[in-house]
Amino acid sequence: MAAMAKHRQKTEDTSFDDSTRDLTAVEDFSHQGDDDEDGDGPVVFICGKCKLPVGDSLSWAGSEDGQNQIHLKRVTDNVLVGKESHLYEPTKRSRCLIVDLSCRGCHSSLGMVYVSTPKNLDYKRFTFCFNVADIDSYVLGSANQMVAAEGPKEQPVTLEYRGIVEQQLTEMKTLAVSMAQRLEEIEAGLQEGCDES
Repeated sequence: MAAMAKHRQKTEDTSFDDSTRDLTAVEDFSHQGDDDEDGDGPVVFICGKCKLPVGDSLSWAGSEDGQNQIHLKRVTDNVLVGKESHLYEPTKRSRCLIVDLSCRGCHSSLGMVYVSTPKNLDYKRFTFCFNVADIDSYVLGSANQMVAAEGPKEQPVTLEYRGIVEQQLTEMKTLAVSMAQRLEEIEAGLQEGCDES
């Protein structure tokens, strides 16, 4: 009995052993379900082809580097679960029955659900296992582009600027008055020409 408990403990420890992780794409996803210390929000996982949302990090169940997979407890209605199970052999000693996962939008393959597993793979049973290569992710709150609050750059009104504007207005006023006088002279000349004839 003690030997069996020790074997079970050893199996569980190796199943979730973080010390054997190498830096792969899975590691990018592996911390998304945790409350990150740097304040990142939840992650939305999307189909790699048509970008439909398939799940989020609030239903995180784990990850596996060896197979480049992430595991979720729940998924959206955009994930189609296959009806037919088939044999899958991840290693020579492990035979499993799985059903395929595909995207409702583009019907591309996304991963699998393990329906029957040997004891050492029980932690995968009935979780949605997504292939990291087939999905993308978006961290909520990661957008940083903003529209500037102020309008176009306006020149501040200084005494110098005000003086220039007043000078231009005076010049325009003078020009308008001289044009009006000239127009009166032309009209008067035309009137005299009409009266003489």
